[in-house]
Amino acid sequence: MPSSETVSAYVIAYNEADKIEDCLKTLLWTDEIIVVDSHSTDGTTEIASKLGARVIQVPFNGFGDLRNKAIAYCTGDWILSIDSDERCTEDVRDEIHNIASDPGSQDIYKIRRRNFFMGRWIRHSGWYPNFRQPQLFRRGTLSYDTSPIHEGYISHSSKEIGTLNADIWQIPFKSFEEVIEKGNRYSTLGVPKLVERGKTGSFGAALFHGGWAFTKHYIFKRGFLDGWPGFIIAWMNFNGTFYRYAKLTEHQAEWSCPQSEKVLRRQDEK
Repeated sequence: MPSSETVSAYVIAYNEADKIEDCLKTLLWTDEIIVVDSHSTDGTTEIASKLGARVIQVPFNGFGDLRNKAIAYCTGDWILSIDSDERCTEDVRDEIHNIASDPGSQDIYKIRRRNFFMGRWIRHSGWYPNFRQPQLFRRGTLSYDTSPIHEGYISHSSKEIGTLNADIWQIPFKSFEEVIEKGNRYSTLGVPKLVERGKTGSFGAALFHGGWAFTKHYIFKRGFLDGWPGFIIAWMNFNGTFYRYAKLTEHQAEWSCPQSEKVLRRQDEK
């Protein structure tokens, strides 16, 4: 049943040419698609425009800032937040239509993500059921803080947050190269958050927190039941956490190179 209220979808992107088409094709049912791009150079914006998305250029000042800017450009009664590595499904579409048609609906909803990694659907490892910030909300009922990474959300509704019954898909990594690149980028973005929390860096702390991250995902979140993908997920969490604390140590130590002296010809030394 068509909804009586309109739905805007927004996607934040930077150099996502290999993902953006598959993402946006699953949003063609919405009334409006907004792509907030941070000056991609790989053709992302051209692909998005061809699929009918409205592309807005916003410099990157953290993910929270990008999401708030995206919300500001959305005109629909409801806003659906989808990342470039996520895919909407028909079941989610139908459930959103029902929610938008019901005056008694909640204002804000979380959506489960079903992750596909290394050729299989992940069922454990902390990846299912997997949530990020609420991804469906009435316009004006949600905003984000300005943390550079793992941004939090702020509810402006008095109602409880609901959860959709249907799942969206997430394809978080298409290659191990992307795993390494994203881990490096996110560990760097995570340093200011550690500083803000008053954490002190050391390589002992890096090893401890990295080891705990591996143990938590592989043992307590039963990543071992996902086979090699589960091991890789746990190892990714070890690496990301270890390097975040290692980079914090570097940041706080303010290491500098030794001062270089002029090295002259022997005859010029006299």
